[in-house]
Amino acid sequence: MASQKKVAETPASSARSSILPIDASPVQELGREADLKAFYDMLLIRRFEEKAGQLYGMGLIGGFCHLYIGQEAVVVGMQLAMKEGDQVITGYRDHGHMLACGMDPRGVMAELTGRRGGYSKGKGGSMHMFSREKHFYGGHGIVGAQVSLGTGIAFANRYRENDNVCLTYFGDGAANQGQVYESFNMAALWKLPVVYVIENNRYAMGTSVQRASAQVDLSKRGASFNIPGELVDGMDVRAVKAAGDRVLSYCRSGEGPYILEMKTYRYRGHSMSDPAKYRTREEVEKVRIESDPIEQSRARILANGWADEDALKKMDADVRKIVNEAAEFATYDPEPDASEL
Repeated sequence: MASQKKVAETPASSARSSILPIDASPVQELGREADLKAFYDMLLIRRFEEKAGQLYGMGLIGGFCHLYIGQEAVVVGMQLAMKEGDQVITGYRDHGHMLACGMDPRGVMAELTGRRGGYSKGKGGSMHMFSREKHFYGGHGIVGAQVSLGTGIAFANRYRENDNVCLTYFGDGAANQGQVYESFNMAALWKLPVVYVIENNRYAMGTSVQRASAQVDLSKRGASFNIPGELVDGMDVRAVKAAGDRVLSYCRSGEGPYILEMKTYRYRGHSMSDPAKYRTREEVEKVRIESDPIEQSRARILANGWADEDALKKMDADVRKIVNEAAEFATYDPEPDASEL
């Protein structure tokens, strides 16, 4: 693809954290409708994950629980670039992806608490649920497993000639898995319509990418397979959407796979059981202040006059109501019958 020129930033978006350095991450304005939708969708994920953390602390969610707080712009921006029929598959940090795909918060939360109304009927929990209706294929607990599966979905698209692209999400930790490179090789050989979205939140399960990876520019991981890649500011929903538009068009045209490395950051530990002592509170707070995706969106909406503070507060109240109703449902919905065992 032709090299992209750096687009001038608006005052509301000029803050970029030194922790998340991005050179020439192209940005295109979303416009009023898309910016408000992005703000709402990111807010829904944030409030949902905050509530999930509370329910986990109360003992209503068992097993593992990996929250997406801080990374919301990645999946929301890519979702804005997709068309009906495109598929999504990811690892176990998956609640945000489900909500962005349009899955019902009640069904997602009920699955977290192991109830009948959950998307996997209470049998999958936090890490294993899917929706064929919304073209979301998991939620996978094995590190990197979704990469080979997503490549298989892309193979089916190519075989059926249906013009769909599979977005295959994985993290910086999974980027070192062998099956990832086997998948890259096949995808490149067969020119499969798959976008590999690497959500680089810098710490995998608790080890800095600087210590765990010989090549820390993960966008280059497909170079030996002739798969192009680029770095994207994963904290700016506009940059993500701009990259998604270009790359989905590239894959849809029959050019083959593409890698997008989203430089992002999770505010919580790897999972709810992780105290995250491998980084300082000051580092986390710095990213929150300078790069938070929701606050960037809020500032931009206000600066452009697309909504006022009261309207945004009402939107937050509406989101909280939806999330509280989902939590209520997930708390009192019956557990699966014993015969389901």
